Amino acid sequence: MDLALKYTPVLVLFLLAFAIPLIMLAIAGVTGPRQPSPRKMTPFECGVESLGDTRHRFSVRFFLVALLFIIFDIEAVFIFPWAVLFRELGMSGFVEMSIFLSILLLGFFYVWKKGALEWE
Repeated sequence: MDLALKYTPVLVLFLLAFAIPLIMLAIAGVTGPRQPSPRKMTPFECGVESLGDTRHRFSVRFFLVALLFIIFDIEAVFIFPWAVLFRELGMSGFVEMSIFLSILLLGFFYVWKKGALEWE
């Protein structure tokens, strides 16, 4: 029973996090204006009317660069807490981060060697 009381705030938080967006969507659906017109239903990009077909293929390189960006962004997420706790982690923390960075550096050089970063 003590464990259930301990996690009650977490359960309430999850319920609120799930319920509040649903309630907001329901309120917007009920109170929002519904006056669709052909002009409102046309797709636009940044306030500019689109020219031609809006569906076109992207190069695979675009997705590859996006994935590489995510990988190196996650690297920064791991480096920041390590930098904050650098003195407390000592030599073992330094060695672990060196291994982590060397693996990422090897991956970076591999991608560079394959030519994935060259945009034509």
